Amino acid sequence: QVQLVESGGGLVQPGGSLRLSCAASGFTLRYYSIGWFRQAPAKEREGVSCISSRDGSTYYADSVKGRFTISRDNAKNTVYLQMNSLKPEDTAAYYCAATDFELVPGKELSKDSYDYWGQGTQVTVSS
Repeated sequence: QVQLVESGGGLVQPGGSLRLSCAASGFTLRYYSIGWFRQAPAKEREGVSCISSRDGSTYYADSVKGRFTISRDNAKNTVYLQMNSLKPEDTAAYYCAATDFELVPGKELSKDSYDYWGQGTQVTVSS
């Protein structure tokens, strides 16, 4: 059974950092592309970052480029999202997602590209 579990969310002040984890069970994560998404209240779920299974390429939304970093630890079967210089507008529930299909160019951060989803972890950026 494919399962994804996010952790690492919490309350942080503007300018602070958090590291989110996405732990996989029931499958070997390195054979899957993994995406991070977020959803704020009354907003659409948006793609934040992803890492490709094919060659480890990484992709970022413009809003987080230079601040967020995605990485993968195959030994721990876990993907991380390091978030630095956090802003209040980063406040959202963050989800990781997985697919074993090759990502379509231009749709790496589309939620429709992913098949398996975690339950999410809340990130709140506030003073």
